[in-house]
Amino acid sequence: MRGFKRFKELVDALMALPTIGRKSAVRLAFYLVRENTLAAMKLAHAIESAVREIGECTRCGGISENEICEICTDEGRDRETLCVVENPKDIMVIEESGEYNGLYFVLESFEEDMEKLASLVEEGSIKEIVFALTPSVANDALILHVEERLKNHDIAFTKIAQGVPTGVSLENVDALSLGRALNDRVKV
Repeated sequence: MRGFKRFKELVDALMALPTIGRKSAVRLAFYLVRENTLAAMKLAHAIESAVREIGECTRCGGISENEICEICTDEGRDRETLCVVENPKDIMVIEESGEYNGLYFVLESFEEDMEKLASLVEEGSIKEIVFALTPSVANDALILHVEERLKNHDIAFTKIAQGVPTGVSLENVDALSLGRALNDRVKV
């Protein structure tokens, strides 16, 4: 694409997004610059605002526009159940299922995040930890480490039931399967 520097920059930027290949990036770029410039401006503004305003919840590790997210501050949620997930996207996926009303904790880095998790448990209100992790040998080992670390607390450890295929990220599981997996969770 010689002679189209800015257009190529836009295509390259779109291709940097997950699941966007060259053809899709070119199609989106043409749409944004030629067919719907208003949508392009809205998109640019939304991206700029999101990047500037959205950060990490200091309590659970999810995304938030404040220091502590709306889920963590919602007094109507079940404060005795804590769902451990791999990344903030998983929180959004579980929330979309509508089948879970507890709190969350993102466990991305075991060593660093384990201290925060232990502190939450030591506050005393957590009675159950639900592991909503992608099924894998590594995550099974992670679950065992967490259980070992927190064994002196009166906590039930459960994990989401089968229905979430092994090796499939939660963002790729349909809401019905995820809802069933949460409702049919099993004791670890």
